[in-house]
Amino acid sequence: MAVELDKNGASARVCDKLPPSPFEVVNRIRERAKAAAKTIVLPEAFDPRVVVAADAAVAEGLAKIILVGNADTLRRIASENNADIDKALIVDPEKSGLLDWFASLYYEKRKHKGVTEAQAQMAVREPLWFGAMMVATGMADGMVGGSMSPTAKLIQASLHCVGPRPGLKTVSSFFLMATPLKEFGVNGALIYADAGVVPDPTPEQLADITAAAADHCRLLLEAEPLVALLSFSTMGSAEHPLVAKVRQALEIIRQKYPDLKVDGEMQLDAAIVPEVASMKAPNSVVAGKANTLIFPDLNAGNIGYKLTERLARAKAVGPVLQGLASPINDLSRGCKWEEIYDAIAITAIQATLSEGKKQ
Repeated sequence: MAVELDKNGASARVCDKLPPSPFEVVNRIRERAKAAAKTIVLPEAFDPRVVVAADAAVAEGLAKIILVGNADTLRRIASENNADIDKALIVDPEKSGLLDWFASLYYEKRKHKGVTEAQAQMAVREPLWFGAMMVATGMADGMVGGSMSPTAKLIQASLHCVGPRPGLKTVSSFFLMATPLKEFGVNGALIYADAGVVPDPTPEQLADITAAAADHCRLLLEAEPLVALLSFSTMGSAEHPLVAKVRQALEIIRQKYPDLKVDGEMQLDAAIVPEVASMKAPNSVVAGKANTLIFPDLNAGNIGYKLTERLARAKAVGPVLQGLASPINDLSRGCKWEEIYDAIAITAIQATLSEGKKQ
C-alpha cells in the first residue's frame, strides 16, 4: 500500500484519508459504533489492509481493537504502511497463555463430532479459530475476518467456536444497501438477504433468514421492518415449485413471528413501488414500502445487490453474517481497508444486539 505525502512533504497516514460517507445511514452507523465502545478482534492482522483499518478504527474511536499475530511482525507491517497500532492490543497466540484453555473449551464443544484433544490444540492455533474463541469466551465482543481466507473457512470457525443464535438453525447474510434514491426503503437504505451464503434455502431456512434480517433492519436502519418475500410471482399470479417454496416460508414466518409485518410472494416492483403495489397487492401491509427484501435464492440475491450497486450507484455494505450467537463478519478477499473499517462498525453495533438476544 503506497504512502502519500502531505503538503509539507511529510508522510501522511493512510487512515487520515477516510472521508464521511455520502450516505447518512453509513455515517450514523459509524457514530453509533463509537458510542457502543465494543472490542473487536481482527485475526488476519498480517494483511496490511487490516492494519490500516485497525489504525483508523482506534484513531477514530470506532472500537477497541485486538490484533492477532506476532508483535514484531505486525509493527513492521504497520511501519511499512505508515500506520500506528500502538493503541491496539496485540495478542500473539503462542505467547498469550490462552492456547491450552482455548483448546480445552474447543475440545468440549467438538468432541461429539470426533475432534480429539490433539486436533483441538491444532485448531485454536489457526488465527480465525483463535479469534473466534476470543469472541466465544467474551474476551472480544465480535470479530471481522476473511480478507485472506475463503468465506467457508470463516463460517466454519464461527460455527465451531461461537455457534448459532438460539432459536435459529441457519447462518446467512445480508447486505445493507445505501442508495441515493430516498423514496425507497428507509431514506434510500434497505436490507437485502440472503445475498452471500445460502445457495438454495428451504422454506425453513428462508424463515430463519427473514427473522435475522428483520432484526438487522431494526438495529441498523432504526426502523420497523417491512419484509417482502420476493419471487417472480405476486400473490398467486404464477404457479411453480419455486413460488410454492416462498409461500411455505411465509406460513412458517407468520406462525413463528406473528407480530412481524411480512408478506409475499411478490415481485420486486410490487414490493417497493406504491403505484404497482396498489394494483398487484392492494391489501398488503408491506407492498410498495418494503425496507427488507428476502430473495428466494443466492442467484437472485447476488444479482439483485450487484444490479442495485451498479445501476443505482448504491453502496453495498456486506455481506454481513447473521444467525450466530455473537457477531463475526466476513470480508471479501478483494476488499479495501475502508470496507474493513465499516465492517468493524457494523460488528460493534451487532454486539449490542447480542446483549439482549444472541445475534
